[in-house]
Amino acid sequence: MAYILGEREFWGLTFKVTPAVLVPRPDSETLIEAALELLPDRTRRWRILDLGVGSGCLLLTLLREFPEAIGVGIDASPEALAVARDNAQSLGVAGRVTLVEDNWRQPGWPERLAGPFDLVVSNPPYIEAAAIDGLMPEVAHFEPRLALDGGPDGLDAYRAIAAAAPKLVTRGGWLAVEVGEGQSPEIAGLFAVAGLASKAPWRDLGGIERVVAASY
Repeated sequence: MAYILGEREFWGLTFKVTPAVLVPRPDSETLIEAALELLPDRTRRWRILDLGVGSGCLLLTLLREFPEAIGVGIDASPEALAVARDNAQSLGVAGRVTLVEDNWRQPGWPERLAGPFDLVVSNPPYIEAAAIDGLMPEVAHFEPRLALDGGPDGLDAYRAIAAAAPKLVTRGGWLAVEVGEGQSPEIAGLFAVAGLASKAPWRDLGGIERVVAASY
């Protein structure tokens, strides 16, 4: 329905959506709640990075909440970046965001981002590859597979993010990621191997552990 209407509400804001991006979901608002707790000072010029920016719902919402912050969003899809650019314009934050075509599946991407950042957020692909075709038809058949496919165990993107974290996150900064049901212990373990200490996960409205955040 969101693709037919061409828009979806997220955090009280209206976002343009096309089949090039995931439809923003209420579950992802948990990540916004976590970020606002992690960075309580709304007046600081925080540097925020969004890995897999898609429609921009996470990064652009955070730039609205932190009016002095600047943001960088990366995505492997030029079509998704075009949607994010339109949303940045309509939400009045285009002057504080840089959108970059890049892919964490390729080597060298962390060095190209001019980090580190105070906050790194991501809603990466976390569905096991073999399980995608069994998802609800409106997801499996219409939403971009690149944004769903997390590899054989659903954790490929988290491994890449954890490995890059030393180059992406400032000392005292935060890495906060959305996770699938039951994944939070494994992802906290990946972050621990990278030297990051995780907080207790944030739960979504359904009680599922939905966001893992970690810091040096």
